[in-house]
Parts: sequence; structure tokens; C-alpha cells
Amino acid sequence: MSTRRFGPYTVDTSNEDKVLFPDAGITKGELIDYYARVADVMIPYLRHRPLTMQRFPDGIGKEGFYHKDAPRHFPEWIERARLAKSAGGTVDYVVCDNAATLVFLADQACITPHVWLSRRDAPRRPDRVVIDLDPSGGDFEPVRRAARRASALLGDLGLRVFLQLTGSRGIHVVTPIRRDAEFERAREFARDVARHLAARYPDELTTEQRKDKRGDRVYLDTGRNAYGQTMVAPYAVRARPGAPVATPIEPDELGDPGLDPRGYTIRNLFSRLGRCEDPWRAMGRSARSLDGPRRALAER
Repeated sequence: MSTRRFGPYTVDTSNEDKVLFPDAGITKGELIDYYARVADVMIPYLRHRPLTMQRFPDGIGKEGFYHKDAPRHFPEWIERARLAKSAGGTVDYVVCDNAATLVFLADQACITPHVWLSRRDAPRRPDRVVIDLDPSGGDFEPVRRAARRASALLGDLGLRVFLQLTGSRGIHVVTPIRRDAEFERAREFARDVARHLAARYPDELTTEQRKDKRGDRVYLDTGRNAYGQTMVAPYAVRARPGAPVATPIEPDELGDPGLDPRGYTIRNLFSRLGRCEDPWRAMGRSARSLDGPRRALAER
């Protein structure tokens, strides 16, 4: 066991030599070290947001689970948000507002925190819209092209666009919005954008949910735009071989044919952060109302 201090908070970590990523020999201690080091850049995207913990106590070679309700044994200083479930009842979600909480979650073998698209003070009013670009095959070029298509349309509608390699297979296309609309309107807008893109590029893009009907087209997934749904947090580690990281990127990086959705890992991400600024740094001041973009899209 070792003790780590973060201002007024103390986190006792254990079993740091336990291997969580067998392919690369990455231990829980290395995961904890990563989250402690990345906390300054990552916490702004977690702060005030309920999160779901994706935990793998026995490593990614064993089955993990999603954990929503904060257990009673979690320290009192960890923030909670008691929110209603769609089916009734409530859940006490963890809210990760500081580095100590992030490190504590890593010690609980939470490899990936997934965050809401809204904040705890207005949980039914999202502050971002997300379109998840999901490829049908292993070629990443169609995803890069789809991200350029979606970014261009959203930009033409007057919205700012932020991109994230998922650390899995695709790209998240994210636009920050003002909190003046509930999820239903944000979801309708995301669906309308996806339908417009699929109609304009029918050989490349689709909104078809059934995989057997997509062919080799990129699926425009808008399902995350709903109350209680989540997206992988920026700079979160994914439970995949090599410990890839969900990594925000600049739009011009889409032109790189070597871009890989799993290209950044806990072992090389800091080299990237050392040579370039966080691409999402302006997100907090880039929110726009959906009113104008909705009208502009309807006129296209």
C-alpha cells in the first residue's frame, strides 16, 4: 500500500503491481500514475458531471462491469450527485472534481470514466451534442472522411466543433451548446444532422442501426444525446490492449493518413501533451444556442 496526497485529501492505494493490461504488462500502479499525472488537463472535462465507472478488478482479460451508484465505503470527500433514474428511483453518481477522486477511482480499477453530457445542477439540459462515428470495418480512412463531413456541416450551421479519437474504433464529433434546451431537442438536432449527412453522402454514411444493413458505411450514432447517457471522458484510458487513451485532436489532424483511433496510450500521451496544447481548451467558451443552427439546417 502507498499513500498519495492531493492538497487536503489522502488516497491510500493498494495492489499497484497487479497487471490490468496483460498484453503490455501495464499494472494498476501505472494506471494510477497516469491519472495522477493527467489530472490537471482532464479534470475540467469531468468537473460537475455525473459519471459511470467502467471497472476491471481482475484486468481487461476478465469481464468488467459498469458501476453507477457510489458505494458507501467511498470517502465522504468524494462528491456525489443524487439523480433520478428514468425507470424510477435515484442513483448517487460519483462526481470527479479533483485529482484525488480520479486517483481513488483508478485504485478501484476504474479504467474508464464515462461522463454525462450535462452537469449535476441541470441534469436534463445538455451542454454538448455528440455524434459518434462508428466504422463498419477496420479501415480508418472512412472515419476521417466522415469527421470532415460532419465538421464542415456543423461549422456551416454556426457551431464550434471539437474532435476526439475514442481510443477504440472511431471518432466523437462534439459541439458545445448553451444549456437552454432539454435533451429531447438536442437529440432531435443530432438526428437531423445525421440524417442530412447520410442523405447527402449515402454511399459513405448511414443512420441504420442494424449492422447487417450498414454495408461498409460509417454509422452516425446519435444515441448518446439523452438523459443518463454518457460519452467516454477526454483522456480516459480504454479497456483495450495497450491501454489506449481517448484523445482530443485538432481538425487538421484528420488529414494525417497515419491517424489511429488507438494511437495514443498511457505510455505515449504525455509526449503529445508536451508538444501541443489541449485541443479542447476553448470548449468552455464556445457554446452556442441551437436555435439558429436548427433553422439553418431546416433550410438546407
